[in-house]
Formats: sequence, structure tokens, C-alpha cells
Amino acid sequence: MMKRFQISLLLLPFLGTLLGSFVFSANSQADLKGNLNVEIDELRSNSGEVCANLFASSKGFPQEEKRAIQKQCVKISETPLVIKFDNLKAGSYALVVMHDENNDKSFNRNDLGMPLEGFGFSQNPEISDRAPKFSETAFFVAGPATDIKIKLQYMALF
Repeated sequence: MMKRFQISLLLLPFLGTLLGSFVFSANSQADLKGNLNVEIDELRSNSGEVCANLFASSKGFPQEEKRAIQKQCVKISETPLVIKFDNLKAGSYALVVMHDENNDKSFNRNDLGMPLEGFGFSQNPEISDRAPKFSETAFFVAGPATDIKIKLQYMALF
């Protein structure tokens, strides 16, 4: 009986180290951040730039740019265009993308409110008579890299 007890005591430091490294590993994985690579396709032209707003919740989505957690505008150099967002916590996100063809830093519309420039959303939802909801465009970022594709849409001019 004493021999078993001594062996158990000898294993205690090993088990403590093993348990400690497991706890440390679980905590460090919870803090891992990933990168998002967004491929933007079906640009009508190479004029201007493409702007993307990344939202982490439905608050302000898609119109309130100030509620986006990250924003980027990139001059079009090649197609498809890739925009990268770095150091994102694991979670749900949604993207709004606009092709600012005339480089005036605004989303131009006609007198009826119809978009004159290209736009797109993550998950590429079908656009009807309203902007999509966050839940219709949300995707999950997990792991070191997440890749998504967004196809821009241009409304018919009339």
C-alpha cells in the first residue's frame, strides 16, 4: 500500500504540469484571432475604389457606417480584388461592399433612390425591395484564416 502511495506522489507533479498546460492551452486558444480574406468579383470597371464595412452585430447594419468595427477602401488594381481584415475575434460578422466608381466617397443614387454604383453583401443574398438583414448576410470567422467571396451587383439604369 505504501508503495502505491509513493508512486502516486511521484506522479503528482507530472499531472499538475499536464493539467496546467491544458488549462493554458484552452485559454490561449480562446484568445486566438483570425484573418478574413474577402474576394470581390464582378466589378463593372476598374475605375475608383471598393469600400468594405465589417459589422459584428445587427446594430446599424447595413447603413450606419460609424457602427462598423472595421472599414477599408482599396483602389482597384486587379480583379478579382482581395480585401483583408486582420485580428478578428472568433464570431459572427457581416460585410457591406460598395464600388465607388467616381471616387467621391459616397454611395450615389438616382432620383428614385436606386443605387448608381455597385454593391454587395456577404453571403451574396438576393436583393429585392429592401437591404438584407444582418442574419441573412452573417458568416462565422474561426481559425487562422476565413475566405469569403462577394459578387457585386449593379442595378439597371433607367
